[in-house]
Amino acid sequence: MTAITEFELPSTGNRTFKLTDMRGKKLVVYFYPKDDTPGCTVEGSDFRDLYAGFQAHNCEIVGISRDDMKSHEKFKTKLSLPFELLSDADEKVCELFGVIKLKNMYGKEVRGIDRSTFVFDSDGKLVKEWRGVKSAGHAQEVLDTIKTLQEKI
Repeated sequence: MTAITEFELPSTGNRTFKLTDMRGKKLVVYFYPKDDTPGCTVEGSDFRDLYAGFQAHNCEIVGISRDDMKSHEKFKTKLSLPFELLSDADEKVCELFGVIKLKNMYGKEVRGIDRSTFVFDSDGKLVKEWRGVKSAGHAQEVLDTIKTLQEKI
């Protein structure tokens, strides 16, 4: 994967997310297949439940899927997510991160997001990635990784 220096996507809260706006903070970017599905609900809820731990380490979280903003707002409200969800309906950022793959769903091959997580340090450098993530326990593994990143002096 090549270095990712910038991307911009519509965000919940009627905002626009820009990667460069996160400089000075660590950042977790997690890609998930679809709002309000079982695995995505577990993953979002786990990141929510551990959010204070991420914040304590100067770390922000954003979730990205191909769902539209209306779906994201509903999902965020339903789970009381304290972080923003970003809409990548045209898959440009998904392609940038290489998370779109062919999946087998009910015997049919479909394009979908491979559940993946990326961690950026406070300089905006990609320092860790997980692909093919299983939802349960993943947020804790990401938090443990964040705790090991040294703060800049």
